[in-house]
This record gives sequence, C-alpha cells and structure tokens, in this order.
Amino acid sequence: MTEGEGKVNQKQEVILTMMRSLYSGVSGLKTHQVKMDVIGNNIANVNTTAYKSSSITFNALMSQTTKRASGPNALTGVGGTNARQIGLGVKSGAINTNITGQGSSQSTGNPFDIMITGEAFFVVNNGVSNFFTRDGSFYVDGGGNLAMTSTGYNVMGWQVDEQTGNIKKDTVTALRIMNEANMTYPPEATSQAHISGVIDSNDTDVTSPNGKSMNLNFFDALGYSYTAKLVMKQSDNPHVFSLELDRILDSTGKDIRDNEGNTIDVKDLVKLSDIPRSLAKKTTLGMDTTAYAWDGNQLKTATTPATTLADLTTMFDANGELNDLTATCFTENGVTVTVGEAIDNIAKAHGFEGSTDEFLKLAMEDPNNPGQYVKMSQLLNNAVKGGTPAFPLLDTTNTSVEMDGMVFDGIIVNYNADTGKFNGINVENPAQSTFMLNFSSLGGNFSDIKVDMSQSSNYDKKGTSTISADKGDISPNKLGTGRRLGEMIGLTVQDNGMIYATYDSGMTKLLGQIATAMFANASGLEKNGDNLYSATLNSGEFDGIGVDITADGGYMTTGQLEMSNVDLSSEFTEMITTQRGFQANSRIITVSDTLLEELTNLKR
Repeated sequence: MTEGEGKVNQKQEVILTMMRSLYSGVSGLKTHQVKMDVIGNNIANVNTTAYKSSSITFNALMSQTTKRASGPNALTGVGGTNARQIGLGVKSGAINTNITGQGSSQSTGNPFDIMITGEAFFVVNNGVSNFFTRDGSFYVDGGGNLAMTSTGYNVMGWQVDEQTGNIKKDTVTALRIMNEANMTYPPEATSQAHISGVIDSNDTDVTSPNGKSMNLNFFDALGYSYTAKLVMKQSDNPHVFSLELDRILDSTGKDIRDNEGNTIDVKDLVKLSDIPRSLAKKTTLGMDTTAYAWDGNQLKTATTPATTLADLTTMFDANGELNDLTATCFTENGVTVTVGEAIDNIAKAHGFEGSTDEFLKLAMEDPNNPGQYVKMSQLLNNAVKGGTPAFPLLDTTNTSVEMDGMVFDGIIVNYNADTGKFNGINVENPAQSTFMLNFSSLGGNFSDIKVDMSQSSNYDKKGTSTISADKGDISPNKLGTGRRLGEMIGLTVQDNGMIYATYDSGMTKLLGQIATAMFANASGLEKNGDNLYSATLNSGEFDGIGVDITADGGYMTTGQLEMSNVDLSSEFTEMITTQRGFQANSRIITVSDTLLEELTNLKR
C-alpha cells in the first residue's frame, strides 16, 4: 500500500466514524420524539374517562463489532481480550400500557354511570363485533337498550331465565331493560293473611253486640283492591270469641255484588270444617211501654205505627228466608219504611242497640225441642205464620224477656284462661291456628285466603284492643300479600352487575346482569379509539360468555366513573428528562458536523 492510499483510507475511516455518531444522534432524536409523543398523549388524556397511561422503553439499536473477543492462551501465557463493539444508536423497545392501574373515582350521580373496581372490562357491541372498555358512561336508548353514551354501542350481558327467574349465563346479548314486558309488574291475588295483637275482654267494642271490627285489605287476581270487614265478638266465656265476616267492600266502598247486581251474602265465606255453632252471652230485652205499645196486631210509637203483623209478611219469601233488607215493608202517611227499618223499629222498642244483623242473630231455646235454638229471624217468621215458639216480644206483658244468646256465624277462637295465649280455633276437633276465607266461591278473580291467628293474644290492655288483620303471612317477608299492577319507577344496578327494576307496587324484578370480560394479558389488548379495546392473540380470546365481575373480587359502583390513571407529576418529570435527552442528541449531531467540517478543511 502506498503512502497516498493509506491517507485516503484513514480519511474514509474518519468519515465513517463521524457518520456513526451522526446516525446515533438521529436515532436518539427519533426515539426521544416518540417518547415525547407518548407523554403528550398521556397528558392530553388526563381527563379522559378510564384512560390508561402508557410508557415507553428504549433498546440499543445494534453494535458494530470491530474485533471479536478472544480467550486466554495457556501455551503463550497471553490473556484473553474482550470484543470491541461500537453502538449505532437507539430504538423504541416497547410501549406499555398501565391497563391494570385503577383510576380514581369521579362521582356523577347518574345511576347509569358505572365504575369497575378490579381488572375486568365491560363488553359492548356495535352490531357486528364485541369490544371491551372500562368507560362505564351508559344510558338507555330509544329502544330500551343499555348503551354507551359516546358511541351508542350496546352493553352486553346475560338474560333472565323465564323458567327459574335467575340469570342464565350464556352467550352475551344486548341488555334491553326498558321493553314493554318490564314496564309493569303483573298483579297477584292475596293468598295469605294474619291476625295479630291483643283482644281485651274488657273492651266495650268487644263486649258490644256489634263486636270488635277489623279491616283486611286484599287484592284479587286482576289487582283490584277490596276490604273484608271482620268482627270478633265475645261469648259468655270472656276467653272465647266468634270471628265473623261481616261485609266485603270494593275500592269505592260498595258491597260486592253478583252478576245480576245483587248484594252477595258473605256470612258463610268464613269456614272451617266441623266448627260447632255456639251462643254468645245472654241478652235481656223488654219493651219500653212508655214509648211503645203493642195491641196484638200493631207496634206503635206515641204517634206513628212502627210495623204490623201484616207488614211482617213482606219480610219473608216463600221459603221463609228474609228478603232484601232494603226492600219496602210498608208505607205510612207517604213515608216508605224498608224491611230493615221495620226490624230496627222492633229492636229499638225492646232496648236493643246493635245492628239489624245482630238483632236477627239473637236466639232462644225452642221449648218444644230442648237444646235447639231458634234465631230472631225465625221468631219473626213464626209470629207471621203462627208457628212455635210464639214471638214473645210483641206483648206488653213481657216487660223482660231473656234471649239465650246470639248465634255465632263465624269460627270459634279460644284463648288460654290462665296465660292469655292463643289456644287455637275449634280446640275440640282439633286445635288449629289457621282458617280459610273461601273467597274463590265468589267466582271471578277472587282467591281463597289462608288466615293465621297464632300471633293474637287475650290480655288486659286497659280496655283497648289492638288486634288487627293484615295481608301476608307472619314471616318477615310477608308472603302471599298479593299486589296491584305495578308501574316501573326506577332501575338499580347492584355491585355484581345485576339490574333490578322497582315498581310502585313495592315489587322488584331482575332484568338482567352486565357481563364482564377478563384477559390473561390485559396489556395485550389493542386500542381502537373511543375508549375501546379489542382482543389480540397475545391478550387471550374472549369466549363469548364472559365472567361475573365478583369472580376475582371485583365489583361495580353506580353513580361514579373511573378517571384517567395518568400521574401528571410523573409525566412532567419524564418530559424534563426527555427534553434533556433530545437536546443532548442534537448536540451529538452538531459536534459530529463540526468534526466533519474540520476534516473537510484538511485539504486547505
């Protein structure tokens, strides 16, 4: 090699050395610019819902080996040497997403804003593909579907099994929560009730002929409301009572009627097999001869006839049964008196202050049939027809007539005389704690109601009874209460993603459950914009079914959204070091350029 050729090779080697440093500086500028892009994107999304911050790592680009490493030579005693390698710059190694870092919560008050705590993702669908997101800003669209506020993509979940009423975890589908079937909750007939509280034997209501009244409100199968008016009356034993059904009123306060519009007699709708009829305490009646007179044919007040035997004939039909109490009995001086009013006149004349119905239940022993009792209604009929026993009241000689008692038309309720606790219904054959209101016999949409009396008692309560009737059984859940038609008044999302509707009838209904997806490598998900991710080969596939969010201890919180997990202090620090790195690499290019310029000037 000539001297001139050697100088040329040396110059070329210097130029190549300058080129290496130039390109190292360029690669440094490029990678630091990429890092700045990552930092800028993080800062730009500092307020993006559920945004996950990214970070970049650098790798050495490659190295030029000018001399390979050699090992020690035992024969010559020369040691080994390391390889000589000159680096050629830097490159971006990886851009990592802190996808498992939990963002802070932001309270919104919107019940359809949902935040996930844990590592799961919501599943949403654009009609073709499933995507995954941590952005829980949802709303109910015009079709009743739960959807993303930003994109309108449907939120996916599991539906309710119509057979069991439980969630069926199958392939996820769009959650349509505001369909026609969910807007109302069907009515249900009342099937159970209970009577509880204290009945005081010294309560004047209990000892009166009319008894202690209780209202039981109930529903039929169509959701119409009714009121069953129950009455408890004391017998001659202060611990034994009759419970009777007096009337059934509709929601307008009118007595229920049959298809022909006639009032229905409900007395026999309280039944329990083998209940013996009993007589209440004795009642003494006597005519007030100062205000009334009976001439054998006509009961008169001081001025006006109250009724006559002839009038009484209109009270009974051909079978000897009382006609409608509202039917006309007689007309006097242009004034119409009904059957019920005529009977009331007779009761009033003899000092009876109870209702018409109670007066007709008074009974006396048949002298011709000891042990058999004849009710007042039959006595009136006998007076008309001349039967026996003779009617003893319409006689001025009978100033005091003792009726043997009042017939119980209901069930017999017994309380322990020593403890006051409920003994049972029909203690003789055998004791029971429940009885039936046989309302199904009314037809239509009525259902039988099973009534439990085990929580009632017979104590001294200073003359005030607290006994009352209420629909539903005695369990804390009050089963069998029945209900009216319910209108949806709200939606709630539980921490496991189950969506419940609430109705103004007090009922709740499970509408579905929001499904979630979990991935073996969530960082491997691919960003698709709009806070959406899609699965990749490295993230693991979505099986189409998903998992319950509580499977790994996660949960959902309503009224809150997950905020970005960008740490501004960290980002600003990284921005400073990136700026310094960029400046340093630019200096490499400047210095290398100066060296090349000096090399070029060697020819001068």
